[in-house]
Amino acid sequence: MSKLKPRERDAIVQALRAGVVPKLGLRHIQVGRVREIEELVKDMDRISDGGSTIRFIIGEYGSGKTFFMNLIRLVALEKGLVVMFADLAPDRRIHATGGQARGLYAEMARNLSTRTKPDGGALASVVERFVSQAHRDAEERDLPTGSVIRERLGHFEELTGGFEFAEVIRRYWEGHETGDDELKSAALRWLRGEFATRTDARKALGVRTIIDDASVYDHLKLMSAFVCEAGYKGLLVGLDEMVNLYKLTSSQARNANYEQILRILNDVLQGSAENLGFLMGGTPEFLMNTRRGLYSYEALQSRLAENTFARDGLVDLSGPVVRLASLTPEDLFVLLANVRRIMQDDAGALPDDALEAFMAHCSDRIGEAYFRTPRNTVTAFVNLLSVLEQNPGVEWSDLIEKIEVSEDLGEDMTEVDESIGAQDPGDDDLISFKL
Repeated sequence: MSKLKPRERDAIVQALRAGVVPKLGLRHIQVGRVREIEELVKDMDRISDGGSTIRFIIGEYGSGKTFFMNLIRLVALEKGLVVMFADLAPDRRIHATGGQARGLYAEMARNLSTRTKPDGGALASVVERFVSQAHRDAEERDLPTGSVIRERLGHFEELTGGFEFAEVIRRYWEGHETGDDELKSAALRWLRGEFATRTDARKALGVRTIIDDASVYDHLKLMSAFVCEAGYKGLLVGLDEMVNLYKLTSSQARNANYEQILRILNDVLQGSAENLGFLMGGTPEFLMNTRRGLYSYEALQSRLAENTFARDGLVDLSGPVVRLASLTPEDLFVLLANVRRIMQDDAGALPDDALEAFMAHCSDRIGEAYFRTPRNTVTAFVNLLSVLEQNPGVEWSDLIEKIEVSEDLGEDMTEVDESIGAQDPGDDDLISFKL
């Protein structure tokens, strides 16, 4: 294993203490789930070969969904893919009419990452890479660069929104050529979905359309084609916190979002999308609840139903749904040992007995839930090590019994009123209106 850098160590410790996934150094703490990772690595290869994939990563709160998705994100970057990741939120959805879908696209575009820029903000360098390749090609063939860009993006005109997309890339080149930073900036703003009105876009770039709520998925397909033209292998789109769709109070709004997921699923399974992959992270309720979850939409339920033969310990990872299995006690021991190695040097490290005593204490307090949702257990362990580090005279055996560990129940779902879903209130604008 590669040596841990101080920056990575600090990032990991701070993230684990806060109960969130570290952006750096995931390889230093990853344990278990070998088969799931192998299957997703095959997906990345499929995207690179011109195929498409979609996976729903399903697990309880705190079971490691976000960690797993970030791990796959790093694999995708290593394989030469471009990744666009974002969390859904009340103001960010897959389908909407009030700008929430455009907001989701803008967030994904801001987070666009490549191997050389893994922390996001890589859109400008992807566009720069494409135009500089076109410029070199133009010089070799003694042609104007604009003509080569038009030629390389010619097939975009067959795709929805492709003509404007290609036009914006040409405008970016114009700004590059004439030193007009404002024009380049406007082109990048358009590509990030930051123009709210067509009038603004027309004034700044001379194009008649913008990326709006209705065209988000079409633009993801355009982006996957564009990154391939720029020399990357494909595009991986990651959407976490999908439970926010489950929480939508309007069944009409929920169904519109589920219809969009169905459209993506059909495209991917029928091979209509190329060099494009989707990861969607959610809880079992989001998937299986027949009143509000994906299973409430009949066409999705039939496509996402589990393999009936995969029972009694048998596993089928070939379908779109990947359920994250609980960590075994051995996995959890290795995970705690990894955290110990990150936080302590060999001389003063906790003995293995302390790890076993800590696991036994957690098991007594919250039972087998600490295997299903390791987040709280790891946070408590990081806090224990921090106290020992800052109080040299204290013995670990004195502290373990005092550690508070609670079951991770996730976000408060009490605001989800099942009765509302049954009434079909239509549009959600006036649901909270009271006299």
